[in-house]
Amino acid sequence: MAKTIVVKQIGSPIRRPAIQRQTLIGLGLNKMHKTRELEDTPAVRGMVAKIPHLVEIVEERG
Repeated sequence: MAKTIVVKQIGSPIRRPAIQRQTLIGLGLNKMHKTRELEDTPAVRGMVAKIPHLVEIVEERG
């Protein structure tokens, strides 16, 4: 079974640069307090690292 992480959106994309909004959409997040379970890959970790003020890693599984 592959490792996964649960990512939660904690910040609003309003008045943020377009690239940060696109990163949120790329993670599958678009509304406050939504969570997604994503595969733990370097690409996903990099996306989370780009917007640490908008998302948090809630849980690591696997």
